[in-house]
Amino acid sequence: MTTLTLLGADGATRADLLNPAPAFAKPRKPLASRVAYAAAHVVPKAHADNTPGQPAEIDWDATLAFRHHVWSWGLGVADAMDTAQRNMGLDAAATRELISRSAAEAASAGGSVVVGVNTDHLDDEVVSLEQVIDAYKLQLHHAEDAGAGAVLMASRHLARAAQNADDYRRVYREVLAAAASPVVLHWLGTAFDPALEGYFGSTDTDAAAGTLLQVIEANREKVQGVKMSLLDADAEIAVRRRLPETARMFTGDDFHYVGLIEGDDEGHSDALLGAFAALAPNASAAIQSLDRDDVDEYRRILGPTEELSRQVFAAPTYYYKTGVAFLAWLNGHQPAFQMVGGLHAARSLPHLSRIVELANGSGALERPELAAARWHELLTINGVDTTRADAASATPADAPAATQPSEAVPA
Repeated sequence: MTTLTLLGADGATRADLLNPAPAFAKPRKPLASRVAYAAAHVVPKAHADNTPGQPAEIDWDATLAFRHHVWSWGLGVADAMDTAQRNMGLDAAATRELISRSAAEAASAGGSVVVGVNTDHLDDEVVSLEQVIDAYKLQLHHAEDAGAGAVLMASRHLARAAQNADDYRRVYREVLAAAASPVVLHWLGTAFDPALEGYFGSTDTDAAAGTLLQVIEANREKVQGVKMSLLDADAEIAVRRRLPETARMFTGDDFHYVGLIEGDDEGHSDALLGAFAALAPNASAAIQSLDRDDVDEYRRILGPTEELSRQVFAAPTYYYKTGVAFLAWLNGHQPAFQMVGGLHAARSLPHLSRIVELANGSGALERPELAAARWHELLTINGVDTTRADAASATPADAPAATQPSEAVPA
């Protein structure tokens, strides 16, 4: 039996048994009960200058192959979002190329894609509301010309320029009027980006939610939904219950998505999650279970992944991209544990060890033997003796029971 060497914060090592990968089946028809997008990351060239402040050099083969991986499980791709390191290493030129390439790839593969529209190409930090509107429109038209749906991301420039809720209503009204088709709005909380404090005109969540709902109500034909990323399940449910029937709630809550997606008697959230980039097979299998009205199986599959997601998104939350890329590397979706802007160094080895442990326990290691080998190599490079872990401590991890291939029932 293969064992995993795990590393504690005190430098001590211990061993856990390596679990087999659950035998999830890819869907044979589109997922029906929920709409789900995985917010995908980018893979840099391993030999590039992946250090802070340098332009992103993308490994397009690996980056686009990862999107095909997501589509193959029936999920959509949300591209050029914060998971792709917007405002954290992905420069404007790389962002434009990513949107163009991803949209073209989606069209060729028959996959669903939406992309982030922001104002982050502006050179100046402080600009006028008119400049914010023009910047949003420029990126919106690029996304539309590429053939992608748009997610109107929260803008740091707007957060700085807006004086009150009326300014937010004005900017969104004018930008939405220019949209050729309905877009998804995005409310990103300060855990993900402290520069967005007071977004929608208030630091009070209820007041800000009121402004958001006013924007949606006044622009029903231009808003298909909203992605909420406040890590506050109660706030999301409260907004979800007040949405007009024309708008969907896309959860961006990587701490509470299991219950939010399951929903209650008054509705459910769909998904647009960075966590699902690391959990595409699990997310797909869980939604396939909902398609069969098997809520218990949905919970059995997806429930254990939430603790893993909480570790990936632990404070400081904006470094969660490191965990997403780390899992992609462990699972064989990129050749090296590298990230643009040097963010592969944003988490400690004990933090990554806990990700390995929880991924093993929740069925998120797609190729366990490869993942174990890569993790042990990383430990060895960093001076950790993987031969001295206490094998006596190795116990079977509490992973979801693997579905036998003969019992796998595709949706």
